[in-house]
Amino acid sequence: MPDPAPRAPTPSARIRTIARTPAPPREIDTDICVVGGGIAGMSAAIEAARLGRRVVLIDSAPFLGGQSVGAIIATFCGLFSNGTHGYQLTRGIADDILDSLAAQDRALHYRHGPHTVVVYYDEIALARWFETSVRALGIEVLLGATLREVRRAGGRVEAVCCATRFGDIAVRANGFVDASGDAALTWLAGFACRQPEGAQVFGTQMVVVEEINEAAAPTREALAAAMAEHGEAFGVRRREGLAFIIPGRGVAALNVTHTTTPLEPLAASAAALEGREQADRAVALLRHAFPACFGAARVRAYGTPGIRQTRWIAARHTLSEAEVIAGTRFDDAIARTAWPIELHDHASGHRWHLFDRDHVHYVPLRSMIPAGADNLIAAGRCIDADLAALSSVRVMGPCIAMGAAAAHALDLAGPGGLDRIDLAALHGRVRDNVDGQHWRWQQQD
Repeated sequence: MPDPAPRAPTPSARIRTIARTPAPPREIDTDICVVGGGIAGMSAAIEAARLGRRVVLIDSAPFLGGQSVGAIIATFCGLFSNGTHGYQLTRGIADDILDSLAAQDRALHYRHGPHTVVVYYDEIALARWFETSVRALGIEVLLGATLREVRRAGGRVEAVCCATRFGDIAVRANGFVDASGDAALTWLAGFACRQPEGAQVFGTQMVVVEEINEAAAPTREALAAAMAEHGEAFGVRRREGLAFIIPGRGVAALNVTHTTTPLEPLAASAAALEGREQADRAVALLRHAFPACFGAARVRAYGTPGIRQTRWIAARHTLSEAEVIAGTRFDDAIARTAWPIELHDHASGHRWHLFDRDHVHYVPLRSMIPAGADNLIAAGRCIDADLAALSSVRVMGPCIAMGAAAAHALDLAGPGGLDRIDLAALHGRVRDNVDGQHWRWQQQD
């Protein structure tokens, strides 16, 4: 007998037709709400969860890690004291990340430079560490969420309201951490903020190239000289830069562009596209100048726009360049670093102020608390400092320490608010990030 005619598959689910009806945002309650899933926000969220607090972590991107993952920064800076073999200045999640990535094949590389130790990392491995860590700790994550409104009563933030493509949501919390990078939470709450006037701080469009010849990699000095010599001919704004190469991977993360980073929406979008054009021009320059290394290189990935400084909080204390240079030790110090002043305040390059081997400088808690705020604390590149000082404390190491301190400060504050913190108790919790010496490099070489 002939085979029966084939039958159409039976749908396994029914379909219904709906139309949107306006509805109030869904509301959830938590102990601590962290806005911003970059390295400072991740540190704050993880530390708060380890303290037993319920945590909601919000980020506007569809992934965790902020610029450390999305912008493909590729380096942990500010983690070590100065000198070729310095000691580790920041602990907490820094230890967990370094240990986890070191256990993976070619996910981490320590570069002992003449001034300090920097650590190159695989951004995919770092992203997965973030994701598995928040899941293991039960942190509630809200991705792709844009802040629309902040509810505030006096100096106390009561809730943040976010828009997502799936609907609006409001998060009520006892304490809030602004790790947004642009002080978005502080700004929308109506607290005073700061931004440059008459000057700008340039960002970087990072780009990853593959199929390079590591054996022929140029020195930093040669790369900078080539950028200066050929920059005008190739239409490249920045005339110096760096190539971060993890040995054995055949790829390099290039930090060779300068891009504007406006806060106006249309201008920011235009700047992002222009940044990729600048990256393409820089790659073409390197192919021309160093054919043995970059002749066959091709772009594997463009990072999200790398932003250094835009808008930050007006806090109880403005960390100054003079305090950084003097290494002023504050009674409420919660973080330290030895990273130089690295101010990208002109299109063609940046201004360095290097420090000697024994130098460290500190971040005070009062530079993280917006003036007039009771339960809101900032962490990361939106704390209060002048342009030069902020350029020396916005890197990964101190940002990790600031995030941890924000979690502990809110944990200690209780209903009395941030004015009631026992500084001795706080110092006891963050002592390793202010006083300790940890010689990690001896185990890694």
